[in-house]
Amino acid sequence: MAQIPLTGVFTALVTPFRDGAVDEAAFVALVERQIDAGVHGLVPVGTTGETATLSHAEHRRLVTLTVEIAAGRVPVIAGAGSNSTAEAVELAEHAKAAGADAALVVTPYYNRPSQEGLFQHYSAIAAAVDIPLIIYNVPARTGVDIATLARLSTVPGIVGIKDATGDMGRASEQRRLIGPDWIMLSGDDASALGYMAHGGHGCISVTANVTPDVCARFFNACLADDWKAALALQDRLIHLHKALFADASPAPTKFALAHLGLCTNENRLPISMCTDEIKPLILSALAEANRS
Repeated sequence: MAQIPLTGVFTALVTPFRDGAVDEAAFVALVERQIDAGVHGLVPVGTTGETATLSHAEHRRLVTLTVEIAAGRVPVIAGAGSNSTAEAVELAEHAKAAGADAALVVTPYYNRPSQEGLFQHYSAIAAAVDIPLIIYNVPARTGVDIATLARLSTVPGIVGIKDATGDMGRASEQRRLIGPDWIMLSGDDASALGYMAHGGHGCISVTANVTPDVCARFFNACLADDWKAALALQDRLIHLHKALFADASPAPTKFALAHLGLCTNENRLPISMCTDEIKPLILSALAEANRS
């Protein structure tokens, strides 16, 4: 399978709602805003996209719509995770059919498989679907931490990881153990600077929903080894990185986008709208990130 470059900032897209339904017009505008701002790629229907509360039809529609809007301008990594291997295969098959460039597959949550179960889970998806697979490791959400990456990296079709552990040392360890072709994407905005310095290739970013231009500049600086510029941009963004997780995500991000007039602040339960107490924190951090 041809491997496309997956470097820089990939926005973990929110799913806008209006009166309980997916707001496709707002979604189209959000995606166009991302591309115009210079992000390097898009990730629909991940955790930030509230995939857990989307129907299968909504999930598939958003993947298809993202690919159509992107129209080859930036790569699309489609969320395709499930704690059922068979369902993950179905979602990856649709991602492939829709024209996505890769699929993002989270470690199975709640049922907490063994390391052998994780290996067989990812191997089965890779064997079933001819699409590059990015493993998504987020132990804080899934209850399982993957420790079989070196073995999984030998499976054809498994090309890299989204690491949301916040553990900087893992990037160096994986790079030395697996080699330079293993794609390493951070899943934690606040620590992405350190991850990139350890040899990471980019980040699947929540903050880029709100400030795509600044995030793109930050990752361009990292990729150019301009660490002085990257540090200055990190200082502008760090409070926003933190504020967007001051309540259950993506509620703070939806509030910020609503403040900018880009979509409503609706979420689907069990994610409620962010509390009034943290709204000033978000607005202050947003102003700081956008200062010239």
